[in-house]
Amino acid sequence: MGVDDGGIDFKQKIVNLDGVPIKLQIWDTAGEERFRTLTTAYYRGAQGIVLVYDVTNLDSFNHLSYWLRNIEENASPEVVKVLAGNKCEVNNQQRAVDKERGQKLAESFDMPLFEVSCRGDVMVQDTFLTLARLIRDLRQRRASLFEERERQNENVKLEADQKGENGASACASC
Repeated sequence: MGVDDGGIDFKQKIVNLDGVPIKLQIWDTAGEERFRTLTTAYYRGAQGIVLVYDVTNLDSFNHLSYWLRNIEENASPEVVKVLAGNKCEVNNQQRAVDKERGQKLAESFDMPLFEVSCRGDVMVQDTFLTLARLIRDLRQRRASLFEERERQNENVKLEADQKGENGASACASC
């Protein structure tokens, strides 16, 4: 169901999140230079972003600072981010980025880290389920805050309606 747009791959996937079907729209730009201007437009509407680096390629890890800055400048401040180190199946001699280094970066930007293997389908589903769960939890917290503010505003309005202009009770029989 992917659409290849000369480098940008778009997929829709339904995942079962705690018994509730969730539709994910996934835009994969593969971090290509020629799509950097397009990705800023995608950030604006994104609720979640998975940043992927190749554990065998130090440059891909080092480029994360550019992408994180770009996200900070163009995405919502509340966008959920997850970090994924791909090719976890390789041996330690092939690695350019160890897990601890990825973990430090993830912690400094308050995002979970998953070491995944797209080739071996290791932890990929868990990565997207975690992203969906974090987005759902954020939306629920926002809805709860909104409801609480509405209740507070309603209480303030009721108190104002019950008082006259001079602060006296508006009750005619008092």
